[in-house]
Amino acid sequence: MSEQLKQHRDQIDAIDEQVLKLVNERAKLARHIGSLKNDGVIYRPEREAQVLRRLQASNAGPLSNEAVSNVFRAVMSNCRALEKELSIAFLGPLGTYSEEAALKQFGLGCSAVVCGSIDEVFRTVESGQADYGVVPVENSTEGAIGLTLDLLLASPLKICGEISLPIHHCLLSSQTDISKISHIFSHVQSLAQCHEWLNRMMPNATREAVTSNARAAQMIHDLVASEDTFAAAIASKRAAELFNLNVLAENIEDDTKNTTRFLVIGQHDVASSGTDKTSLVMTTKNKPGAMIDLLEPLSRHGVSMTKLESRPSKQNLWDYVFFVDIEGHQTDENVQAALQDLQTRASLLKVLGSYPVAVI
Repeated sequence: MSEQLKQHRDQIDAIDEQVLKLVNERAKLARHIGSLKNDGVIYRPEREAQVLRRLQASNAGPLSNEAVSNVFRAVMSNCRALEKELSIAFLGPLGTYSEEAALKQFGLGCSAVVCGSIDEVFRTVESGQADYGVVPVENSTEGAIGLTLDLLLASPLKICGEISLPIHHCLLSSQTDISKISHIFSHVQSLAQCHEWLNRMMPNATREAVTSNARAAQMIHDLVASEDTFAAAIASKRAAELFNLNVLAENIEDDTKNTTRFLVIGQHDVASSGTDKTSLVMTTKNKPGAMIDLLEPLSRHGVSMTKLESRPSKQNLWDYVFFVDIEGHQTDENVQAALQDLQTRASLLKVLGSYPVAVI
């Protein structure tokens, strides 16, 4: 070993010792802060978002902002666990993108509650069997997840945060020859997100939708025992590792910027972080110009709307509810004023939650 290499490694060892000492000092402070809280809330998404934004603003590299976020999310997750190990519900089995989103937001210092459906995620959090849930709400290619929107309308849970997760699909199989694949399993949205690639590369393969990508990978793993090895799944690299499958092709999504937005759902409101989003659901009165009348307060009070999505109300035929995302926190003066005006104009107005804008 050269003397120069040894010097660099000695410096790294010394820095590691300093980092360890400082991380433990941070953990002691975090535990002390936890003892001063009187509301029992462990997870503070607004505070964590503020920490990550501040660190990213101070980041001089060479680590990317995303790498800095990953490092400090792990630190905060383990500090949080000194107060309590949070339980996080998500759509399973292990290896889904929902699990990836949960890990990105909460880190490894939590326990997983694996659910069989999005409905079950909501029920698990509502009953207190999990502290928080992570559910998909929209994809940049395929649009809104209608079931999640319907459950948000019916549930007493609050939106506590959002997660933006880039989605990179892989074709997985126990087979090694892609030309022998005759059947492809995946979630319906993933099949749609890879539609053109499948048309081009595997036009004759039968496609079948299942409850989740990881479930598809699990099915392929289980099929090996029956020697039916001519099937494949569209899922993540993590699913390939979990179910011991071969990656036959990577990044097969049609849109290279394919991203899914997930929501964190819980039982409490979230304070302002300074860069927030508020989600609403509302209905209009049945009269001409009702929709314009409903949105006018947002414009008048200078509130920017970032999303408008309609869903059947399931109450009366051709009645709709509107899901709206706006910039700002419900405690902001202009947002408060707009909500007060909306309350007088809408036949239904429900604030689903205010929460920090996703940090990469």
